[in-house]
Amino acid sequence: MASSDLEKKAKEAFIDDHFELAVDLYTQAIALSPSTAELFSDRAQANIKLQNFTEAVADANKAIELDPAMAKAYLRKGVACIKLEEYQTAKIALETGASLAPEDFRFTKFIKECDERMAEEAAELPKQLASKAPTGVITPNNIPTVVGLPNQGTTTPVSSTKSKYRHEFYQKPEEVVVTIFAKGIPTNSVVIDFGEQILSVTIELPNEEAYQFQHRLFGKIVPAKCRYIVMSTKIEIRLAKADSTHWKSLEFNKDAAVVQKANVKSENPKPAYPSSKPRRVDWDKLEAQMKKEEKDEKLDGDAALNKFFREIYQDADEDTRRAMSKSFVESNGTVLSTNWKEVGLKKVEGSPPDGMELKKWEY
Repeated sequence: MASSDLEKKAKEAFIDDHFELAVDLYTQAIALSPSTAELFSDRAQANIKLQNFTEAVADANKAIELDPAMAKAYLRKGVACIKLEEYQTAKIALETGASLAPEDFRFTKFIKECDERMAEEAAELPKQLASKAPTGVITPNNIPTVVGLPNQGTTTPVSSTKSKYRHEFYQKPEEVVVTIFAKGIPTNSVVIDFGEQILSVTIELPNEEAYQFQHRLFGKIVPAKCRYIVMSTKIEIRLAKADSTHWKSLEFNKDAAVVQKANVKSENPKPAYPSSKPRRVDWDKLEAQMKKEEKDEKLDGDAALNKFFREIYQDADEDTRRAMSKSFVESNGTVLSTNWKEVGLKKVEGSPPDGMELKKWEY
């Protein structure tokens, strides 16, 4: 099936709130047309709906790389970064998008939200530093060292059983150093992006599958002060910490973040979500409540049918999802089968409701 047909079906699935199906269809379309910025931008939107914010940022970045003048790609990146609490990165993306589409009021709204959130963080920072001062003093006696790296801070190897290249990190009070052991990589084959709490590394070599290393980091960094160097045997990345907090791991870990802040004294009650800002929503509790309400909600007509299909797709195995996707696309949305053994053997013909006629759309 052509990429344009898959894109059309993906848009239909998105409109019908079948976001996971939309992502799958966009992924298939991207495999056929990997240089189409529109596909990455639209998949970013579907990922935002699924709360896959890190994936949404990656898709938006790719769309911007392919088409730097695409305003909505900057909007997608801005929205996803706000959800990840990367307000500075979000604001930069939104301001760029606003310059491309000044008539779109959404940019102004989200830029204002970024300014408000950053003001909250700035107001809260002195309280955090004051409460951490008694336990945050670093002396030569309590800085762990690494063999072969005197006074460099702690080092932690990162498991990479499924990764093409092994990587590890160590840290100092002011920075985290990530090393990716990749030999003989040309500098122009490496693309590295820094966000407020995201590190994205892409290595693209001819005739090889691209290597992707993208994680939400344990703590926030200062992108403008981060740097990297490509050497003959490795890639060394230096992440400038936004504060002197000790990272328990390279990647963000909700449980570790909660433990880390347990000893911080504050006059404001701590929210359940891992954030130092007051008056924030307990997102985990809210999400669980929404899912329960959605599950208990009694719907009628098409709404009930759509909810039923979404639940089947969400809980289905790979073969069932493939069957649903293939039958939905090939039948022009008139058939939805879960039997891959049957669907996989032949093309699924359209089956319109009684009294209606199936017609092919002419472009």
